[in-house]
Amino acid sequence: MSSNPNIAADMIINGLYRVLEAVQKYGITKQDIYNFDETGFSMGMISTAKVVTGSESRGRPKAIQPGNREWVTVIEAINAAGWALPPMIIFAGKNHQSNWYPDLPKGWAIGTSNNGWTTDELGMLWLRNVFDKHTKACTAGKYRLLILDGHSSHISAEFDQFCTENMIIPLYLPPHSSHLLQPLDVACFGPLKHAYGQQIQIYMQHDINHIDKEDFITIYQQVRPRALTASNICSGFAASGLVPYKPEQVLDQLHIQLKTPTPPGTSHSNQLSSWTAETPKNARELEKQSELIKRLWRQHTRSPPSPISQAVDQVVKGCQIAMNNAVLLEHEIKQLRVANQRQKRQQETARSYIATGGILTAEEGQQLAQQAAELQAEVADQADMQPRRRAPPRCSNCNIQGRTRVSCPSK
Repeated sequence: MSSNPNIAADMIINGLYRVLEAVQKYGITKQDIYNFDETGFSMGMISTAKVVTGSESRGRPKAIQPGNREWVTVIEAINAAGWALPPMIIFAGKNHQSNWYPDLPKGWAIGTSNNGWTTDELGMLWLRNVFDKHTKACTAGKYRLLILDGHSSHISAEFDQFCTENMIIPLYLPPHSSHLLQPLDVACFGPLKHAYGQQIQIYMQHDINHIDKEDFITIYQQVRPRALTASNICSGFAASGLVPYKPEQVLDQLHIQLKTPTPPGTSHSNQLSSWTAETPKNARELEKQSELIKRLWRQHTRSPPSPISQAVDQVVKGCQIAMNNAVLLEHEIKQLRVANQRQKRQQETARSYIATGGILTAEEGQQLAQQAAELQAEVADQADMQPRRRAPPRCSNCNIQGRTRVSCPSK
C-alpha cells in the first residue's frame, strides 16, 4: 500500500467503485458474486498458537518443528451468499500419485507445478474445471462476478477470453489491497493458517516429524471447515465493503480510530453478576463457580477472607488439575488413534504415478488410481500363472549349466 494516505484511499475507492459499477452494469445479484484467491503453506511449519500442556512438561526443551518445508499453494473461491467452492491444491512436482486421491472429497482438485506455486496454465485449468464447472448451473442471473487480485497467473489473454465467452466478469483489485478488499484475506485465510499450525503442532507432539503430501491433504480436510464457515465468508464480504456495498467499512480502516478503554473490572464483574450457578463442566466454568461462591460468602458474612475461602481455593485447584488432565488424556488418545490410522493407511497403500502435470479432480484421480491398481493386479496374476520350469543341471566338475559330471569333457 502506498505510504501516501490520500493515494491509498484513492486506490481503495477506485476498487470499490469498480465493483459497484460492474454490479449495476451487468445486473449481478449477491448469489453471483465470488472472490478467488490463493494462499501458501510450508507443509511442516507451525503458526503461532497457544497449546495446553501438562505440568510435567515444564522446563523440557521444546520439540523441533517437522522437517518438511516444501511449499504448497491452495486456491480457494467463496460466494457472497456464504458458501465455498471445492479447493484446488497445488503440490511441487510433476507426477500425480495414486495415494493422494482415495479419501479426497468430491469436487476437490490437485495440480502440480515445479515449485508448488500457481502458474498461468493452472490458473486457467482452475477457471475451466473448478470455477465454471461448479458455478454455471447455480447462476441466478446472466453474469457471474469474479473478484480477484492482479496476480500474473490470473491475467492472461486465454483467461480473459474464457471469461468473456462464459459470461464471467473478472474484476481485478488494485495492487496491495488484498488485506482490505479481498474477503478471503480479510476473514478466512487468517483462521485457516492458525488452525493448520495448531494441527501441525499436534502431529509434532506425537513424534510425527515429517509432513508429506498425503498428510497435508488429511490435515487440510480437518482444518478447512473451521475457517471457511458461512459466518466467516459473509463477514469477509461485509468487512471489505463489497456485500452489502458499504465503502465506509474499508475507508474507516485507513485512519486510526481512538477507542474508549473499558473501565477496569467492569467486564469481570458483569460476567459474575450475569452468570447462573450450575454444575461446572470444565476448568473455566469451575473457576467462575468458585468466584461466585466466594463472592456470595463475603457478602453474606461481611468479613475478610477466612479459612473457608482458602479451603474452597484448594478444592478448586485440585478439581482443575483433574479436569485438565482428563482433557489432555482424551485429546492425546484421539490424536494417537489418528496417527495410528494414518501410518497403517500409508503402509497398506501402494503408490503409483497416474498422471503427469495439469490437474485432476478427486473423481478423475480415483478412477485413474483404480485403473492403475487393476493393471498391477493383472500383471501380478499373469506372473503367478507362468508355469515353473526346472533349472537345467549343472556340472559338479566345471560348474557349467547343461552338463553333467558323466559327460563333462574336463573329467
